[in-house]
Amino acid sequence: MDTIEFAVLGTGGIGRRTLEVSTQKDELTPVAACDRHGVALDPDGLDVEELLDATEGNIAGDGTGDTDARTDGGAAVERGDGVKQHGADAGIVASTQGQRVADPIGEIVDASDRLDAVLLALPNLEHDFIPRVAERFADAGYEGVLVDVLKRSRVIGMLDDREEQLVDAGITFVCGAGATPGFLTGAAALAAQSFVEVESVDIRWGVGLKSGYEDNRGTVREDIAHLDGYDMETAREMSEAEIEAVIDEHDGVIEFEDMEHADDVLLERAGICDAEDVTVGGVLDVRNDEKPVTTTVTVTGRTFDGERATNTFELGDETSMAANVNGPALGYLKAAVRQNRAGDYGVFGPAELMPGF
Repeated sequence: MDTIEFAVLGTGGIGRRTLEVSTQKDELTPVAACDRHGVALDPDGLDVEELLDATEGNIAGDGTGDTDARTDGGAAVERGDGVKQHGADAGIVASTQGQRVADPIGEIVDASDRLDAVLLALPNLEHDFIPRVAERFADAGYEGVLVDVLKRSRVIGMLDDREEQLVDAGITFVCGAGATPGFLTGAAALAAQSFVEVESVDIRWGVGLKSGYEDNRGTVREDIAHLDGYDMETAREMSEAEIEAVIDEHDGVIEFEDMEHADDVLLERAGICDAEDVTVGGVLDVRNDEKPVTTTVTVTGRTFDGERATNTFELGDETSMAANVNGPALGYLKAAVRQNRAGDYGVFGPAELMPGF
């Protein structure tokens, strides 16, 4: 495959790690990125290390894309006395490659004729936000790939409603292409092949985020929306102090049950099982890198010879959220580019498409 030139929309935790992981993936060249305040565009390829320093939110980065203290020959190397950035001076506009613009997504849309793919690493705190972004690219005549890492089941239907528009534009859209939905949805689809009838799919994830809410704001806020007594609207309106209070209330470890995760509708559309037979839950530790529980996919069903059995897929505890979200997302991006170049357009789920390495 030729070089894939792509853009990343959003430079929170997922967006930054997407850029970082892409530097270790053959054929991928990030040429554009944006956040709420600004945009960086370079047809020859972004300086990812410099951009990561800026979007990490620390003025005194070390030029490696990692603002944590580093080691050199066993000795600690201090970060310096930079201060955490907030508001209009944070993120891409702090980069030497960035420029402040009124409509950052619009700038990427305007430059989309030079892009093979766009990865949407945007918080979906309004249910129709991702579908509306997709519409903007379609309306602009973009012909290429869009990949998102959305979580909510109801958004898939909104994308399906726009499929004709996406097909007409020549867009291949892969929805829910992170860890769950995404990587684990695909694992469930493979595990189901032993059966002629799938009775249940249970996805149980564990995530450790030592960097905490500060560097994973969108992800944590979206997860809190799944707790009893909260929804997307209330989570979107919560102040930073209110989010921190929820984290403190749970001593940094938040457990989720029966989440509205798009694994259910994505497995149903792939013909694996009914959406109602899929359950998703997990445990988030905002204060430790170690996973509080092992991430597991359990598929139970009936084989062709009448036996009832369970297949289990388990992730190594050493794999980080970045490894399990961004690696698969870029793998699905690669696969979607192949589909798109072959003239296969429309909306696809991760169970319908195998990611490329």
